[in-house]
Amino acid sequence: MANTLFDKVWDAHVIRKIEDGPDVFFIDRHFIHEVTSPVAFLGLESRGLKVMFPKNTFATADHNTPTINQHLPVQDPLSANQLKALESNSAKHGISHWGLGNPKNGIVHVVGPENGITLPGMTIVCGDSHTSTHGAFGAIAFGIGTSEVEMVLSSQCIMQPKPQSMRITVNGKLNKGVTPKDVTLYIISQLTTAGATGYFVEYAGEVFENMSMEGRMTVCNMSIEMGARGGMIAPDETTFNYIKGRELAPKGEAWDKSLAYWKTLKTEANATFDKEYTFDAADIEPMITYGTNPGMGMGISKHIPKATGLKGGVATYAKSLAYMGFEEEEAMIGKKVDYVFIGSCTNGRIEDFRAFASIVKGRKKADNVTAWIVPGSHIVEAQIKEEGILDILTEAGFTLRQPGCSACLAMNDDKIPAGKYAVSTSNRNFEGRQGPGSRTLLASPLMAAAAAVTGVVTDPRDLMS
Repeated sequence: MANTLFDKVWDAHVIRKIEDGPDVFFIDRHFIHEVTSPVAFLGLESRGLKVMFPKNTFATADHNTPTINQHLPVQDPLSANQLKALESNSAKHGISHWGLGNPKNGIVHVVGPENGITLPGMTIVCGDSHTSTHGAFGAIAFGIGTSEVEMVLSSQCIMQPKPQSMRITVNGKLNKGVTPKDVTLYIISQLTTAGATGYFVEYAGEVFENMSMEGRMTVCNMSIEMGARGGMIAPDETTFNYIKGRELAPKGEAWDKSLAYWKTLKTEANATFDKEYTFDAADIEPMITYGTNPGMGMGISKHIPKATGLKGGVATYAKSLAYMGFEEEEAMIGKKVDYVFIGSCTNGRIEDFRAFASIVKGRKKADNVTAWIVPGSHIVEAQIKEEGILDILTEAGFTLRQPGCSACLAMNDDKIPAGKYAVSTSNRNFEGRQGPGSRTLLASPLMAAAAAVTGVVTDPRDLMS
């Protein structure tokens, strides 16, 4: 029977099948951060357990970290305690720890790939829903809860039922100004936020084959936003070229052996999926959300749809638009913007800042906009400086902040005030996600840059040469 990429990786990691129950599933890489790990370590301590394979676990501080003055003590007591707990727990159990001030520090789903920790064919978990990012390498990666973090720390295994499989194919050539972020927002708008619930998604077709690794990470990152357990893309030469030479990637004979295996990680011709969708790249334009979930998105040239004919309750739809201060059939172009955020594990990589700079170069930040420009890691921060992007940003009136999750979620100092509108390159636009009462418009780095220099929602294609 022909196997899918997902089948190959999953089945290779099943230690034991439980009849009418979950699989006992081995985990290759475990990422932890300061938010979900402290309670898990307390659980280990209460049971007198140690971390089974500390070399397979990697710790970094990101969610609660400030993005300015990181050399100073963290002021928020809860954040400071969580950061200290991550540091002390890592030291106690012999876990690699990249805390504030460490040159490898950054957002967990940025630093894993850029240091060669994330590799094809692996199983990867973290107490964070956007662990699906790592699926861009042909890995099975998904978020887990605190009790499961404890389970992986103590046994390097987890108990999981095998999800169903879904393939989403996008063929054709992307239009001008359409980025990987637009591709994933388009797919979610078509499938809704529950459209892939219970499935593990493989992305296939010309669009993903021609996409950079950073773009693939953006797509897989947001798989969870349509309810999927995770998303993955078959590794290819683009993948291998990205990994080769990275600090913790295999070297020498180990590289040759790994590469031979990685090249087998593809869905076989006659393999079947439980569900399939196919889209045409020509139908996708720069996207922006108008509501309070990532599925409430539309092409920038469109108008906010009427509730009639939409999936979901009319009352819920009306509540969402009321929260956002929008009405049916309105255009998004021209809507006033108060904040712009570029960063997060979705769009905090160097490619995203190159795109942002391509729009702002030779222009000035709008006076009415507060912009938070936050690299996903110190490595990205260094690239921004080395490539001259910082000079472009500074000349345009922007200030580069230090790495961290920042305004993706209201767990640190970077919060959007109530009632204010933020064009954000992050992954969620729920009520209060970026701060109590905040209003989030999810978009690509190009769209964020266009809003930052005009002060309103703007079609980035109008500013592109």
